[in-house]
Amino acid sequence: MTIRTYSEIKRKLSAGEAVVMTAQEIKNCTEKEAAEADVVTTGTRGVMSGTYGVFTIPIKSSKFSKATSLSLNGICAYPGPCPNENLNLIEAVVFGTASAGNYGAGMLFRDMLENEPVHVEAVSKDGKQISEEVFFEDMPYAKLMSTRNAFRNYSAMTNPLDHALTTIFHALDFPSNYKELTFSGCGSINPIQNDPSLETIGIGTKVLMNGAEGFVTGTGTRSTAQSPNLTACADMKEMNPDYMGGFMTSEGPECIVSWGVPIPILNDSLLKDVRILDEQIQLPLLDVSVRKPIAYIDYGKLWNEVSLSVKVHADKCRKCELCRVVNSCPMSAVSDAPDINRHRCFNCGLCSTICPDVFSADLGSVDVNIDGIMRNIPVACRQSDRARALKISRELKSRLLDKTFVLTEPVEKLRP
Repeated sequence: MTIRTYSEIKRKLSAGEAVVMTAQEIKNCTEKEAAEADVVTTGTRGVMSGTYGVFTIPIKSSKFSKATSLSLNGICAYPGPCPNENLNLIEAVVFGTASAGNYGAGMLFRDMLENEPVHVEAVSKDGKQISEEVFFEDMPYAKLMSTRNAFRNYSAMTNPLDHALTTIFHALDFPSNYKELTFSGCGSINPIQNDPSLETIGIGTKVLMNGAEGFVTGTGTRSTAQSPNLTACADMKEMNPDYMGGFMTSEGPECIVSWGVPIPILNDSLLKDVRILDEQIQLPLLDVSVRKPIAYIDYGKLWNEVSLSVKVHADKCRKCELCRVVNSCPMSAVSDAPDINRHRCFNCGLCSTICPDVFSADLGSVDVNIDGIMRNIPVACRQSDRARALKISRELKSRLLDKTFVLTEPVEKLRP
């Protein structure tokens, strides 16, 4: 192929002549067809704790000087930085990992978008107690930002100890003695996996964040050359609640975020990167108790020939008095078994491991040699949702083709 420029690709997009493929499509087509691609759309959806929201909250009940403490639906929020003295406004920051019992910030963000009432409790500098309900549509400012999202790829986890552990890496207590495996990362369709040198992803790159247009602002905390991640900012008012939410782990609630990122194919090196398959991408299997590698596997073993979503066999449901699926679903997507709320479902597959007669999904398993012993470890819970990641990559492709999403060139390169 010849070297392309941003200007050339943007001209082709504007004229309706560009070839846009999803990351999945370009891996499945011929080499000749792949060489015609101008842009490849990538996607990921997963548990991304490095997320926070910034909001302006109007208060109607009484005049106050400034807020000194604040909670939203019981979740601790941080008022500031502007005092907004006597303006009846509170500027607030809510961390993605903040929670009130089993209710987390990711759940709050989704409830806001679905226009559920938000109960505001605040105390002003002059001692006034504020308690009222606010709706998201009345908040004049709402942005979602990240301190680290969209790692190039992640890890798999298992528990080698002789006792179960509570952890953010499982929705239930993690069983002992290598009984189960969990993992994160959407493999070959992950954004940075398709541009590992960050040649096209930089400061100012336009992306979809939970379906809303946003911009990359840099690399995030714990970003390394081997495992880079990104920070971004997007208008929460434009987001799609189906792409976000909260995920309950045995250590408490976490936050879910979805990304769609365009990769313009400027040269042969980028074309080669976007053609990499799941089985070519290695990830470590970690001892969850110490976060140290005990073996290495690949994403082909986790995403090839598995079920991306769960099938329901309603006729087999026995309507147990205490339904373990209802009590264990990390998204509260099964509130009345056997019905699944597909808008909330994360496709983690946990329900199929708890009640396989009613909820069926092939999550796969891996064969690994650990200390000279061959073990087959079944996947019990996925903390990335490849089905929705594919969906956001298709949505981004459609927006590029119908010209409602404009490709941007980074204003500054990022260090991988």
